[in-house]
Amino acid sequence: MKGATFGEVFAVKEFRVLFAGFVLLIVGDSIKMLALSVLVYERTGSPGLSAAAYMAGWLPFIFGGLFLLSLADRVPARALMVAGELIRAVTCALLAWAGMPVWAMLALVIGTGLLSPVFFAARAAMLPEVLPGDAFVLGRSVLNVASAGGQILGLAVGGAFLAFAGPSGALGVTAGLSVLGAVVLRAGLPFTRARGAGQRGAVRQTLQVNRRLLADGRVRGLLLAGWLPPVCLAGAEAMVVPYLGGQGQAGVVLAAAAGGMAVGEFAVGRFVTPGGRERLSLPLAVLLGVPWLGFALAPGVAWAAVLAALATAGLAYQLGLQRRFVDAVPEEVRGQAFGLQSAGLMTGQAAGAALVGGLGEVAGPGEAIAVSGAMGIVVAVALARVLRPARVISTSGLPGPAHPTPGE
Repeated sequence: MKGATFGEVFAVKEFRVLFAGFVLLIVGDSIKMLALSVLVYERTGSPGLSAAAYMAGWLPFIFGGLFLLSLADRVPARALMVAGELIRAVTCALLAWAGMPVWAMLALVIGTGLLSPVFFAARAAMLPEVLPGDAFVLGRSVLNVASAGGQILGLAVGGAFLAFAGPSGALGVTAGLSVLGAVVLRAGLPFTRARGAGQRGAVRQTLQVNRRLLADGRVRGLLLAGWLPPVCLAGAEAMVVPYLGGQGQAGVVLAAAAGGMAVGEFAVGRFVTPGGRERLSLPLAVLLGVPWLGFALAPGVAWAAVLAALATAGLAYQLGLQRRFVDAVPEEVRGQAFGLQSAGLMTGQAAGAALVGGLGEVAGPGEAIAVSGAMGIVVAVALARVLRPARVISTSGLPGPAHPTPGE
């Protein structure tokens, strides 16, 4: 069966609005993460603290994901997305101009991020509603390519503002982009009712639905396959700033990593059939770890950029999981399911950055990056049973029967 086309995806007005808001979000967050990481490294000289700052916005996802995700199905999606942009704008303004010490800045980023999984869930759950069938997978591919492009643009803009206006100026840019994103979403998206109304408190309902989702063997396997390989990738990326010891060179490597992601997502999304995407999930997940092994040889900035780009091209493995995940989760809790997916991903990446940051303190940033790559390969091989589309995980946790690959 032939998949959807990019033209069909962009013909949907709601998707164009989501796309524009998402680009503004990614550009702004890329600027914020680089500026905060550089600021902390300049003040402390600590690779571990620099890595923690780079990933600080992701750490709260574990708490929001555990206790608040039901709000994604109980509150209208547009309101949630607009609120998320405004909270981000206020946070960045305080980071830029309030003159806080490092510990207070990290605490602010963590504290205001508690609702981030809810905002992400609202956005993710709306996508299969406006793009049904294989168009949803291609839409995710487009957003992933936009994410990579937004990161490149954000790092370029952030580097320029770091050079001319310092970290505060770069953080101020993120605040402005967040306000613009709120305006775009509020003006461009129609009001839609909440997907569901809970009979119990948000915390209690979130816990109950999370247990229900994780008890399903098929959903659990797909969640783990989406969470664990990027954990190792995040650990490697978090060491780039201390490895190169300077904001300019680090920006080059991180931009190359974003470019590799864009190329991989575009190529797999555009030129590979729906069934082929699912068959490529395992080899692409392995690719996610292999190039980082080269950092054991202490490459310079040029080779570091090439290795980073090759590694992140493997992130396209996730395209082969998306349609299977939508099919596996109940529609009435789709928002929470996507929120749980994002919360686990972000939490795992924060944990990976922290663990590899600690290793970098002891063994050095280059060696820590190489270890991250080795861990990524091991994780991908361990998840092979889930990543292969011809085998599913039954609710008993044992291999289920083979099923035909859809889309062909």
